[in-house]
Amino acid sequence: MAFDFSVKDGGLPTVASDACGVAAHRERETRSGHDKRDRPIEETTVEQTPDGAFRRQRNAFSVRFGSGPGEAPVQAGRYHILGALGCGWNRRQRIVIRLLGLWDVFTPEVVFGRDENGWKLTHTPGGVAELFGYDRLNDFYRATTDHFTGRGTSPTVVDLQTGKVVTNNYHILSNDLETAWAPFHKEGAPDLYPQELRQEIDLLNQQIFDDVNNGTYKVNFATSIGAAKAAYTIFKARLADYDFRLASRRYLFGNQITDSDVRLFQTLESYEFGYRRGFLQSLNAGEDEIVHIWDYPNLFAYARDLFQTPGFIDEPELYALGYTPDESGNYSHNPFSQGDDTPQDVKDYHKSVYERWLEPSGREQLGGSPLYSGPGGGGSYELWKFGAYEGFYQA
Repeated sequence: MAFDFSVKDGGLPTVASDACGVAAHRERETRSGHDKRDRPIEETTVEQTPDGAFRRQRNAFSVRFGSGPGEAPVQAGRYHILGALGCGWNRRQRIVIRLLGLWDVFTPEVVFGRDENGWKLTHTPGGVAELFGYDRLNDFYRATTDHFTGRGTSPTVVDLQTGKVVTNNYHILSNDLETAWAPFHKEGAPDLYPQELRQEIDLLNQQIFDDVNNGTYKVNFATSIGAAKAAYTIFKARLADYDFRLASRRYLFGNQITDSDVRLFQTLESYEFGYRRGFLQSLNAGEDEIVHIWDYPNLFAYARDLFQTPGFIDEPELYALGYTPDESGNYSHNPFSQGDDTPQDVKDYHKSVYERWLEPSGREQLGGSPLYSGPGGGGSYELWKFGAYEGFYQA
């Protein structure tokens, strides 16, 4: 089924180019000289190290959910989570919400069209824009603190009782959904954060974020070619590592889906139509010089397995990520497109890639051990816990 996501009466133009921002200001060197490449101004000015590497800003709000002091109470229907469909940090939460059956308990809303005034809210019946009379995500940040000077980010959780931001810390939000919100999980929901694996999941998640999730940004938003090449080298090495790990395991920790699988999938599902195109430009590379996901057969079969698992992707996301067309047969705009492909070329390519993702994975009989020589397991049976000892870092 196709969907029409054109703008109608304040509706929803959710294309991948809106995701986490991919337009404004950077000059690059090409094979034929110099030209202008549009880049996000924050990503290529504020979020940079002196050597031209991308260093992501910290999250402004990190309230946890629970019943403890300073925690946000776990109450069904009290919160909405606002985020862009093209944003991986937001899709991670949407996947967890679907898998755990929390859609009507912890409701997602879509934001779109980030510009100098921040993300635009979607005006829908019962949504936060209608409830509070706001047009921008930044309005909730200003209502939360008098000192807000940054930019509201995708995703952001808003308390419908107060109209204030609870958290925009996407790193730990899914863990709260998996634990604190357990009383509202649907019957038969998977345990995405099993107690016995939490330390190893945490360590692997840090690696996935640094080298894969954020690794794509380190390539595409570097302001020096050296930084981009270093990030790409690490990105490829990590894919090779996971390809070997998944040769004998159905999922990263054996025979059960965990939070780590959700986090890895969020990048794999959007790589081909989004980040990879950016790699070609950032690295000044030819088409045959940048890897495809299917260059890693076990990893790609694993990604297809998840892609075809109910809950990992829905129809609006299929459109936003470039897999399916709208009702007019057109695909979402590729933010890194040079405009040198004909419309039919684009359609044929998108259709062919989507068909590859629908091929059987052949992984149903795999189980595998959760033990691996990766973070937390390599060289030691003890899992490191930084700062575990009082006074450890004191002279």
